[in-house]
Amino acid sequence: MIHVTRTIAIDENEIQEEFIRASGPGGQNVYKVATAVQLRFDVANSHSFPDEVRKRLFLLARKRITEEGVLIIDARRFRSQKANRRDAMERLVELIRKAAQKPRIRRKTKPTLASKMLRLEGKQRRARTKRLRRPIQEVADG
Repeated sequence: MIHVTRTIAIDENEIQEEFIRASGPGGQNVYKVATAVQLRFDVANSHSFPDEVRKRLFLLARKRITEEGVLIIDARRFRSQKANRRDAMERLVELIRKAAQKPRIRRKTKPTLASKMLRLEGKQRRARTKRLRRPIQEVADG
């Protein structure tokens, strides 16, 4: 079991790992050893967390979830298979932790009197600057 939060734990059987060849640095090692890991987690059919967390996870990981509801995480940052596996698992756990946090409810607030006054002073200052830039008009005496 992989413990994500106090209430959420994922069964390791729900996660599939596939090792693929990584591009990038590594010299001859890149062509010989499959060090990159592709982690797959079936979000749609997992019973490890409540529906509200599942919905938030779908919203957070939109581009990384297939039409079948499978989350795919590619980890190819490191040169070793072990480090890439750990990186992929950490990224999965972090994503689920973010989805487990309930979003704060936004409460509407009104601007304070001081902020209103500051805004009006700024507008008056700007208007005065523009007024001073106008050409001077001569007054015709009668």
